[in-house]
Amino acid sequence: MPDLSVSVWGDLALFSRPDLRVERVSYPVITPSAARGVLEAIFWKPEFRYRIRRIDVAKAGSTVSVLRNEIKDRQGASPVVVERARTQRTALMLRDVRYVIHADLRLRPHATDPVAKYVEQAERHVQRGSCFHRPYLGTRECSAHFAPPGEKDGPNENVNLEVGTMLFDLAFVPGKAKGGLSFRRQNGKEKRVVKGQARPLFFDARVEYGVLDLEPFQHLYNEIDHLEGHAD
Repeated sequence: MPDLSVSVWGDLALFSRPDLRVERVSYPVITPSAARGVLEAIFWKPEFRYRIRRIDVAKAGSTVSVLRNEIKDRQGASPVVVERARTQRTALMLRDVRYVIHADLRLRPHATDPVAKYVEQAERHVQRGSCFHRPYLGTRECSAHFAPPGEKDGPNENVNLEVGTMLFDLAFVPGKAKGGLSFRRQNGKEKRVVKGQARPLFFDARVEYGVLDLEPFQHLYNEIDHLEGHAD
């Protein structure tokens, strides 16, 4: 059994495909990285990492075209003048979706408390509806609701999708890289800013009878830990 199961739903969702960069086009189902982001918005500690094991598609939703305001410049040390950098793009989004995320909590090497402590804390957050910040489905304007799974939150067996190549997650790899990023690393009480790059990992996704099974791809989390320097 997974350590934690959470039902999430929302009116709109946008899980952008990285291979279609001109216009925003959503994957037909939530990605593992977006599912991890939902759980981290609810409860997160640097002593563990969420590993998504399975996603049940209770409602696949329908597609809808939305015209969105975006900025074409990356946010940096200098402020972005929105009126100068604003542009409009059409996004193909999902409407009225519902998923059940099943995940394990894997301890980091510097953790000293048992995993059961963090599982209980996460479950209390889900039951109370409390969170660090409001979770969202892909982009921040697509806010999400969450609760413990109910009787009607099982997978929709009529949903069968050959998704193809899908983003699994991102590894934030430290090192010198042109046009790299700055991100925070926390190892116990030590906090520091590290420069590096985000490296995407992909997998061949398939939804069968309403289930996106990620058990065959758990080795990718080991690869992420290795790239980020968190391996045991």
